[in-house]
Amino acid sequence: MTNIVLFGKPGAGKGTQAEFLKEKYNLTHISTGDVFRFNLKNDTELGRKARTYMDNGMLVPDSLTIEMLEAEVDKAPDTAGFLFDGFPRTIAQAEALDAFLARKGWDVTATVALEADDDILVARLLERGKTSGRPDDQDEEKIRQRYQEYNEKTAPLIEYYSKQNKFYPVNGIGSIAEITDRLSAVISRL
Repeated sequence: MTNIVLFGKPGAGKGTQAEFLKEKYNLTHISTGDVFRFNLKNDTELGRKARTYMDNGMLVPDSLTIEMLEAEVDKAPDTAGFLFDGFPRTIAQAEALDAFLARKGWDVTATVALEADDDILVARLLERGKTSGRPDDQDEEKIRQRYQEYNEKTAPLIEYYSKQNKFYPVNGIGSIAEITDRLSAVISRL
């Protein structure tokens, strides 16, 4: 079972690369954002629970996010592994993911990080914002605020996974094909 955490700041290309990697390695792509949107849109029990927190201006607790991920994992019993996109974002979430995978007799195989300069990523997001309709991709100040939050909460995962010899940085600048080749070189060695 190959379980990859795809890591990187907003705009680093995680979603784009996940599409190629899931096909190439027969992995099930689990995007936390997509999982949340599905549960909210379809008014599932988990979506209703999440909405109660969100409607009160609170973050959805890690335990509920893990429940949603567990439900997604259980939908793909015949997969060769999972590609986690957007999760974990904190040390507590990484520990929760480790505990969940351990209950299944699995672990995180590797964390692969797409790395790029903030200014390049801001330009990517502003460009994406012209067609995505996402307001958080149309305001440079909000984008930089997201990066500040990433640096404070998510960047510590680099050390967490490095200590386990599971952290692999990849240059996220170049053509989509070049970046896919770099990622594939890492994943093929695992």
